[in-house]
Amino acid sequence: MAGLYTLLLGLVLPQFLADFCPERAVHRSGRSCGHEEDESAQRGRATGTVPAAVTTFAAVGTSLLKRLQDNEGDRVETYRELESVLQGDDGCLTSGVVNRLIAEASRDMRAAQGVTGDVKTAASDVLVALARSHFHFVMSELQSHLKAMGKVPDEIVLLTVGKMARSYALRCIPFVGMTLLALRAVLSRVGSGRILRAVCSVLEQWSKGVNTYFGNQEQCPFPRKGVAQICEAIYPVFCYAVANWLDCKEEEDKQAVLGAVAAMMEVLLHEEQHREHAWEQVFWLLHQYQEIRDTSRVTKSLSYVLDVLEGVQTPIPQGTALAISTAVHRQLSDATKEPGPAHRAVLSRCLVLQARMCPAETVVFLRSQLSSGSEAGRVAALGLLGALAHSDAPETREKLPQVVEAVQSVCNHPSAQVRRAVLEFIRELLSSGSQSCWAWDVVGHIFIEFSRTSGRLVAGGLFAWETQEDGALRALCMDILGSLDVSLRGMTKLLWPRLLQYVVPAQYSGMLIPLSRCLRALVERRERAGCKEEEEEPDAMDSQERAQLPAPQVLFVRLLVVAAAPNASSERAVAALQLLQALHGRIHRALGAAWATEIPLVLQYLEGRTESSLDSAEWEHRVLKFLRASLEPIEDKAWTVGLSRELSQQLGSSAPGSWEKLFLYKALGTTLAACRDLRHVQGQVLRFLQETNPVELSEAQGMISVVSHAAENHFHLVLDAVTMFSDAFTRAWFRQTSTGRKVQRRRKMERAQAVCAALMRTYSGIALRAPKEQLLTRVDKEIVGNILQLFRTQERDLQLKLALVQSITEVSCAIQAVGDCGSFELSLKQEATWTLLDWIKGEPWDSVVYGVFQVLEELR
Repeated sequence: MAGLYTLLLGLVLPQFLADFCPERAVHRSGRSCGHEEDESAQRGRATGTVPAAVTTFAAVGTSLLKRLQDNEGDRVETYRELESVLQGDDGCLTSGVVNRLIAEASRDMRAAQGVTGDVKTAASDVLVALARSHFHFVMSELQSHLKAMGKVPDEIVLLTVGKMARSYALRCIPFVGMTLLALRAVLSRVGSGRILRAVCSVLEQWSKGVNTYFGNQEQCPFPRKGVAQICEAIYPVFCYAVANWLDCKEEEDKQAVLGAVAAMMEVLLHEEQHREHAWEQVFWLLHQYQEIRDTSRVTKSLSYVLDVLEGVQTPIPQGTALAISTAVHRQLSDATKEPGPAHRAVLSRCLVLQARMCPAETVVFLRSQLSSGSEAGRVAALGLLGALAHSDAPETREKLPQVVEAVQSVCNHPSAQVRRAVLEFIRELLSSGSQSCWAWDVVGHIFIEFSRTSGRLVAGGLFAWETQEDGALRALCMDILGSLDVSLRGMTKLLWPRLLQYVVPAQYSGMLIPLSRCLRALVERRERAGCKEEEEEPDAMDSQERAQLPAPQVLFVRLLVVAAAPNASSERAVAALQLLQALHGRIHRALGAAWATEIPLVLQYLEGRTESSLDSAEWEHRVLKFLRASLEPIEDKAWTVGLSRELSQQLGSSAPGSWEKLFLYKALGTTLAACRDLRHVQGQVLRFLQETNPVELSEAQGMISVVSHAAENHFHLVLDAVTMFSDAFTRAWFRQTSTGRKVQRRRKMERAQAVCAALMRTYSGIALRAPKEQLLTRVDKEIVGNILQLFRTQERDLQLKLALVQSITEVSCAIQAVGDCGSFELSLKQEATWTLLDWIKGEPWDSVVYGVFQVLEELR
């Protein structure tokens, strides 16, 4: 019977193909050609010649076929060579060679014994490769095996039929009806095991091929088959599988049945008549999460089903939507299963697909999991909400305000895992390209989280340590900020005010590198746009007005401090300086030209230097020099006064004795030196002289820095202010020490000695920084004279002795730095020398004697 069926199929099939697939018809010349012959080949045949490539190809194919027929060599290797050759076949084998090859491969595939599984698989692969150019020859052979009466088709035949649909989906469509009809005839005899899995493979692959056809019908050359016609062929097989196979026990069988039933469901959902019956199996499909070990197969099937539903625009029943959401969420939150990244992505896609069809129900479910779920449940819900935030479907974007509101409710959750999930949600939201202000408001949480995880480290002092979670969260904050896409339309107004306000607060200094990158890119974009305004949402301008943007002087001071920090990496210093250059227009319009020259020079010094190779003192000197150069072109008195006040304010909030505070003292003095408001300069100098507690060495050093640096451009004014304060202090000293109890007098004495020591060092500091051309006119009587007078005023304790040695040394260095002093003579040199000699004579074993000899050498 099988031979008769083959004979009849060989007679009827050519006419069938000529009617429905004319480009694939069998030529009456006895030659099978899968493609139209090109003009050169036709000319070759007309002249009786054959192209060399065709001759070679045919010779190789014929040689390999002969090797199989003669049973020479390794059959698997021969089949593999044939498969490789057939990949380049353009339909130029003769029909005789094709028929013999099909017969040889079929014989091996169906052999009951004496042929290994590897040979059968290789023969199957050769037939599939041959079908590329001789599809209908191969398909007719396979159909004949499926139709063999009274027996179940061989497993390898079934698998080959499945491969045909996977490789040539659209070309299999004319054979869907006869293939399914042949399978229906043997379903009752399938049983379980390998044949069941092979039949399921055919059903799955052919159903997927049908779905491919539904989406690409315009690419098919044959007359279109209607959806109803195909569904009618699949429906009986689907019903049989649902009734008989859903309760199979073996894991492999379950997986095979799952693939087949889900694929047939996808086809039947296209036809309204069968849709309800297919819907009923969704719950069975979800139940397989508890039945099958490899649940990724269930998720893929669910994804395919939801894809089809979206295409046919069929609403999901409310109960079914809840069941899908629950199943997907449970898979993601089940710690015992831990789906891999690929599986997680498909699970998220399932919920996104569902949200496109029923967004309200999906968002309500996920919000409920945020408010009342477990830690793992919250993390899973946040991941799914992030997938929704990144979806471009209008239905889901309308729900984003509700989503963001729900996420904000768990921003302060104690669990590091939940907070990490919140940050990942923010990453997805910000990368979605939203141009709504409410979406970009969450940028602030990145900085808040960074500050929170850094706070414990700062608060711990010398014994601080950080958890691995805190370090990971901070790194994630940096990564999110560094990956922001500022090229999106509207970012110059949406993102600019939200980022600029985080430059100044000290707790965010660790994020300056990515923050600088973003702000510089936004400035560059604004400059390219010029006066042309971008189209924004109506609330974009309101958002800028509400933002607490820092004043220009505040920006300048903070970035200057960050750049000068000795313990920070050079990368952060570079980021601070580059951001200063980008913000020059916002800080002061006169700085553009100056910084275009100065900042590249400073950056050049940093190039190639690491934290360990950067000399802190030298680097601080360069930053202060940069500050002086920056202030020179600014003629605005009020702006410079504002800068000095900002420096004073930041001094008040800096930690006592910290590097930052000592630097701010020097920066303030440098700013006062550049200030053109002399009354302000004098007032600031007197304020520091009066309010500084000299007993605290760091405060005394700070006062000396402010006053001496201010003397660079205001030598006479500053010296007069210090002398006025010194004289007032000396007069008040005798009145204060003559009254009070002994303990009080001792405390007053200690304070007075500290004041004298600080003033002595202030005079010498002024001398070091005074303009050379002005120093000699006042150094003798008013600087050296006042130093000696202050020394004589108090009891000569160690503090005063050290101050005298340091002061005289610095004044001597300042005089020598002038160079050619002409007729200048230090009249108090002899008095200073005798004062030091008396000291040595009275206390020859004093620990400071060595320093005195150095001072005497300087004076000489």
